[in-house]
Amino acid sequence: MRRLERILSATAFGALLTILLPVAALAQEEAVVDSGDTAWILTSSALVLMMTVPGLAFFYGGLVRGKNVLSTLMHSFVMMGIVSVSWILCGYSIAFGPDVAGLFGNPLTHLGLKGIGPNDVSGSIPTYAFVVFQLMFAIITPALISGAIAERMKFKAYLLFMILWATFIYAPLCHWVWGGGWIAEKWGALDFAGGTVVHISSGVSALVAAILLGRRRGHGSEPMPPHNLAYSVLGAGLLWVGWFGFNSGSALASNSLAATAFITTNTATGAAVLGWMFTEWIHRGKPTMLGVASGAVAGLVAITPAAGFVSPMAAMLIGVVAGGLCYGAVNLKARFGYDDALDVVGVHGVGGTWGALATGVFAWTAMNDGGSNGLIHGNPGLLLTQLKAVLATWIFCGVGTFVLLKITDMIVGLRVNDEDEVMGLDITQHSEQAYTGAGFGGSVMGMVGSHQPSVEKPAALGIPARSTP
Repeated sequence: MRRLERILSATAFGALLTILLPVAALAQEEAVVDSGDTAWILTSSALVLMMTVPGLAFFYGGLVRGKNVLSTLMHSFVMMGIVSVSWILCGYSIAFGPDVAGLFGNPLTHLGLKGIGPNDVSGSIPTYAFVVFQLMFAIITPALISGAIAERMKFKAYLLFMILWATFIYAPLCHWVWGGGWIAEKWGALDFAGGTVVHISSGVSALVAAILLGRRRGHGSEPMPPHNLAYSVLGAGLLWVGWFGFNSGSALASNSLAATAFITTNTATGAAVLGWMFTEWIHRGKPTMLGVASGAVAGLVAITPAAGFVSPMAAMLIGVVAGGLCYGAVNLKARFGYDDALDVVGVHGVGGTWGALATGVFAWTAMNDGGSNGLIHGNPGLLLTQLKAVLATWIFCGVGTFVLLKITDMIVGLRVNDEDEVMGLDITQHSEQAYTGAGFGGSVMGMVGSHQPSVEKPAALGIPARSTP
């Protein structure tokens, strides 16, 4: 009888295992995707997209003259269309496909997202979530460049150049740093959320574009104040909020690293606001709202490469230096004579360079054991590595942008003619007016306080569109 009971018991246990083991295996497979991480990355993706439109669009749109506000908004908005398509077709594969000689990802491997399905997983999130998060970075980066060429570039030239730039500059550089290429894998450079990939690349490219396009008519001799600072302040605020997705989302999980990036991002930005404000106050005698907004953006830029590698106190120092440094860089552009209309070079190029180098100084494995110690924590080699990464990015983006702009110029020409520039790009490139009549900051020509009722009487053209610095 006992033997029979043991046999029955063993048989029942075996049957139970037969039922439970597949269920357990299925549960383990499903647990690979973490719902909290996925929710955070999708939310972060939406926040980063918001940084482009309405954030960047309004920040830039308020700084130009009223006759060019729609064309400036268009520059940011259209990037969401162009890059959303090109990233799926080949951009993602060039950035994150299998490495080809350390230079770029194989563009054919994931052409049209071939080989990636809805159930594929990257880390603890669906691969589709990773693709869309990276897409948002690819959208905003070329849009940043538009601030340097505002008010004078043909729209068809802008479209062609940005398609080329997103494909042949941004995607390979992204691969070098985040996709298994040589800057990260061989050199060991650190870039948490895009100091080199986003800000240095756009800043350097903006400098080349501004030089090749030449200055706006009347630049340096007649005033070109922002037509609507309220727009710019709104845009800056949206950028600050969206940047939490930009930096904290780069942890690719809802975890302690995301929290670290969140607090360092906010601390650096607050410090940069004060750094810019007090520098301007001392230099000019009064602090300005545009200065405070610009300081916030400078701090956001500078902390981006370091956000997941440094302590809050280091972030504070990075931010306050960024505020004063970028203020100085923006003021120096007049001495060099180039017309960076909306100060992309001074804020993103200089701020991104400082942030990348500061990562080499302040990075600390106590904050992120996946990084490296920097100079003040006993490893001067990291600062040298960061310097090499910065120089490589400057050279690649500078030379590459020059070539792509020359190609664009040969195909469609870069700049509108004098008559179109005087009338404004809203009318000449898009047959639209943001404002009609003399009520809102003046006529369509958009000079603050002017009341010119007709586009036949253009506003004055001249010095940089920013009133400060």
